[in-house]
Amino acid sequence: MTKELYVEWLHVGADVTHTCVRCSATGTTVAAVIKDVEPELTGRGIQIVYTETVLPSEQLPESNKVLINGKPLEEYLTNARVVQTCCESCACIVEQESAECRAIQTPDELYESLPADLIRRVLMIAADQMDERTGSSNGCCG
Repeated sequence: MTKELYVEWLHVGADVTHTCVRCSATGTTVAAVIKDVEPELTGRGIQIVYTETVLPSEQLPESNKVLINGKPLEEYLTNARVVQTCCESCACIVEQESAECRAIQTPDELYESLPADLIRRVLMIAADQMDERTGSSNGCCG
């Protein structure tokens, strides 16, 4: 039985090439990591279902968010929190003099765009959690 791992990337702007520089980098990286890990997860009976959601300018604080099985990526990380940092690119998109864009702060790093190793790590954590939840249900009845 195939399980589905849902990945959603939310951002302002029309698409990956028409969003802020930081969001574009995250979106491009998410797509590349999904392509990279798909064979391994398919072998584990997990199919990735990827969606991209374009947000209106009013939802700029939610831009550059990645949800994995409906849960924000940062919730899979220990001691991570969302912060807003100045983003000139977002200011251009929302036609304001200044704007702030979503970033993730961990004890060791500030991620304004999400790197491949971080996305890959979280996808594997989510896949492992799916395995744990279904690991004991092998179709046998006691």
